[in-house]
Amino acid sequence: MGQIKSLAKQTVIYGTTTILGRLLNYLLVPLHTYIFTNPSIYGVVGEMYAWAALLLVLLTYGMETAFFRFSETETNKERVFGATLALLITTTSLFIFLGLIFSQPIADMLHYANHAEYVRWFIIIVGLDAVSTIPFARLRSNNKPYLFAGIKIINILILVFFNVFFLWFCPFMIRHQTGVSFFSAIYNPAIGVGYIFIANLIASVAQIVLLLFTCKKITLFWDNSLLKKMLNYAFPLLILGLAGIVNETIDRIMIKGLSSSNMETAMYNLGVYSACFKIAVIMNLFIQAFRYSAEPFFFSLYKQKDAKQGYSIVMTYFIIACTFIFLATMMYIDFVKYFVSENYHEGLAIVPILLFAYMLLGICFNLSIWYKLIGKTKYGAYITVGGAVVTLVVNWILIPIVGYIGAAWGHLITYALMVVASYVIGQKFYPVAYDLKKIGFYLITAFILFAFSYFVIPFDTFGEHSFTIKIIINTLILLLYMVIIIRKESKTIKAIL
Repeated sequence: MGQIKSLAKQTVIYGTTTILGRLLNYLLVPLHTYIFTNPSIYGVVGEMYAWAALLLVLLTYGMETAFFRFSETETNKERVFGATLALLITTTSLFIFLGLIFSQPIADMLHYANHAEYVRWFIIIVGLDAVSTIPFARLRSNNKPYLFAGIKIINILILVFFNVFFLWFCPFMIRHQTGVSFFSAIYNPAIGVGYIFIANLIASVAQIVLLLFTCKKITLFWDNSLLKKMLNYAFPLLILGLAGIVNETIDRIMIKGLSSSNMETAMYNLGVYSACFKIAVIMNLFIQAFRYSAEPFFFSLYKQKDAKQGYSIVMTYFIIACTFIFLATMMYIDFVKYFVSENYHEGLAIVPILLFAYMLLGICFNLSIWYKLIGKTKYGAYITVGGAVVTLVVNWILIPIVGYIGAAWGHLITYALMVVASYVIGQKFYPVAYDLKKIGFYLITAFILFAFSYFVIPFDTFGEHSFTIKIIINTLILLLYMVIIIRKESKTIKAIL
């Protein structure tokens, strides 16, 4: 219980700062969608960040998790860090060099022939972010959550500041003829959505500079023996990471190619999907915060006799938290939906599907710890590659038929199958007695409450008071679920608090 309490404390630290940072970034969604009211323009943002996520996995090639593993097994942790960082700097520098040379052909391939600068900016952004992963991993490994969080928040604040500065403040000042010569010199309306990418570039540069100050006493060197062992461990994780990011982002790329033969319509669909996808990211905020603290915690807990019991308890309370987030979001979707412009509201049907899909993704992360702990990472690669194949097939079949709704279902189907596969295989190699009865109870209860509100109650029949009645009833539903949780988990809640 003391270890669970430690995990809860670190989750609060990482979680509060991560969620705060992501919420600040999240607030950019209304800024972007209310300024770029044409979804086809916002579709550019969705596609470019999908490619960036894919490239980031390629450039880090599993070395973040390898660093955690070998920091625990090697006697000199700083030597592991120095060698890992040296390798990552070398490979990333080569990527940036080649990417800048071939930026125009890449832009032509993506149908952005007149905006090759988008490609060049993202090559640098992704390169800097890739190098940043190892210094951040070192902070997590050394239990320095406050320093980690501080740098993350500064990065987000810079990102938010320059988004607001370029997209709202500069046009505002020019329209009101205040300092017009200065702002006209630094602001070009033709860049438009490109200012989102420029702001990201500035934030990434600032982040890497701050991280350098945490590595002052570190010596970079090349250790062939150590790096060979780390790469052997990390290679299956690279396959796993690539397949995982395909599951996460390939939908936006495929929507562009499959939802319509007309490029303008395809980009419109992509813009609507990308904006509504952001609403569902609220579940991922919690999962990401949990992951930051849980991964090093899981590795340290592995040495304890009651490790499996700890993994089981963590899974149960993780699912309780996720089901509550799911219900809270859907009970107040009439408020949450205004995070995006009304021009994008036609895509709100994907939100409950994606929320549940993200929950399954989080469950899959909890289950996946077994193959990382015992070194059988190849099984993780098999599961995730299988998921990637399912993602590609489902998207290829459904997107031409039902558009971006098919992409949302692709996430749900893929993660559900991955959860089943990971659980079944994991029980053979590293059996953990998960409390399936309790987990099933919370999942079924949350779904029944959601379905009761969403499908059973005819809110539209209440006339002009329908909105007020809906909010009251949904609030009572959410409070009912809270009461159920508190009554069933009162002893554990008291112990953790």
